[in-house]
Amino acid sequence: MVTPFERQITAQPEDIDELGHVNNAVWVRWIQDMATAHWNAVAATAHRDAYIWVVTRHEIDYLRSVGPGETVIGRTWVGDAPKGARFDRHVEFIGEDGKPRVRARTTWAILDKATGRPLRVPPDVAKPFIA
Repeated sequence: MVTPFERQITAQPEDIDELGHVNNAVWVRWIQDMATAHWNAVAATAHRDAYIWVVTRHEIDYLRSVGPGETVIGRTWVGDAPKGARFDRHVEFIGEDGKPRVRARTTWAILDKATGRPLRVPPDVAKPFIA
């Protein structure tokens, strides 16, 4: 496996719902933000210019809550080799105590920016993300 891409995220007041913890919709945003940041950090400029990714499926396990001002470490990595236009991406958020807060597997599909159509993930696009 390739080393996971990591980012630190601190829950802001606007991330908190009426129950006093990070809202589920915010977790989805953080999952997408992690994927986008990883793509922008690793993908070649030509690939970022030519392709865009869209989510086709989210599978999320909410394990523990995160309150206002708490910080988590987000980790993301790509799973197995792509299947046609799709890639599975894994994301987990770990609390300061080392315990997982959220785990997710998200399926992304690659689109050609010029046509808006899906295409098979080119091997040179996938290579930096898989072992």
